[in-house]
Amino acid sequence: MLINCTINGRPYQFEVDPRLSLMELLRQQGLNSVKQGCSVGECGACTVLIDDVATDTCIYLALWADGKTIRTTEGEVKQGKLSAVQQAYVNVGAVQCGFCTPGLVMTSTSMVERFRGHRLTELEIRRGLAGNLCRCTGYTSIVKAVEKAQQLDEEMPR
Repeated sequence: MLINCTINGRPYQFEVDPRLSLMELLRQQGLNSVKQGCSVGECGACTVLIDDVATDTCIYLALWADGKTIRTTEGEVKQGKLSAVQQAYVNVGAVQCGFCTPGLVMTSTSMVERFRGHRLTELEIRRGLAGNLCRCTGYTSIVKAVEKAQQLDEEMPR
């Protein structure tokens, strides 16, 4: 099946097998921030934004991406500058092994953008991150990174 979509701001056209997951398609394109973890939509390692909604790509068929706008962690760097969320993760040290980080960054990005102008509470952040698993950090630094990202996002010129 033929699909057209936008990935990180660039238009693409693909001939896809109807059984191919979006995770597999993105990884075939060299977008290796999209990690293969559980393959059943439980861990969040494969999370990207599809039309600005955090989505597990391991359970999202590539053919469903027709007409959609997809954002991966690679696409969040603009003119060599990290996004507010990426910079917050660095500033706070919310990265250990790094396997879960791209998915967490995209889920965090979705929250920061969706709730722009509203300071999320720790509980709201933890609930928002519930679909992403991390074996290393215990989530405290990740929550702090989202709080910092909100602050950095507010300071960015629009």
